[in-house]
Amino acid sequence: MSDDHTRVRDFFSARAADWDNRFPDDGPAYRAAASELGLRPGGRVLDAGCGTGRALPALREVVGPQGAVLGIDLTPAMLEAATRAGRGREGQLLLGDVTRLPLRDGALDAVFGAGLISHLPDPAANLRELRRVVRPGGTLALFHPIGRAALAARQGRQITEDDLRAETNLRPLLSGAGWHLTSYVDEDARFLALAVRQD
Repeated sequence: MSDDHTRVRDFFSARAADWDNRFPDDGPAYRAAASELGLRPGGRVLDAGCGTGRALPALREVVGPQGAVLGIDLTPAMLEAATRAGRGREGQLLLGDVTRLPLRDGALDAVFGAGLISHLPDPAANLRELRRVVRPGGTLALFHPIGRAALAARQGRQITEDDLRAETNLRPLLSGAGWHLTSYVDEDARFLALAVRQD
């Protein structure tokens, strides 16, 4: 396991047991974001870096009982918390690495990543891997239930110019990885960047 992977796993392992209690009111924001993925009943979607699976119920609502919902995370403790919360009933939980997904090319209609991009060890390469598993014209959603400024304030820091989630940084990063940014919202109540897989 790389140093980046160890750092991410250690960070989330220490927080897994209390993660959902820290953010109890995020459900509506997840539902709103999931509804914008363009998924239909029977669709196939991955929650990349799913953590405790908070997005899984919202994704299941969109694709319905015939759809496929997968959640993959690097941290066993987060997946255990997801299972305890009953979210394994909403989708299949997998221990794995979003930088090397155990999925065939074009297997999915969409990828949802909540808080994901700041934890990717090589964002350009990792976004290409997410592209690989999405069908042509499929969607990527990079989401956070609060915007960049609100998140920085919560963490007691300032937003810097090199923030990957800034539109001026994110647009070319996505483009270089084969995605076209179609929508960008960064407001106090949420961050949501939607992109479509380009061929």
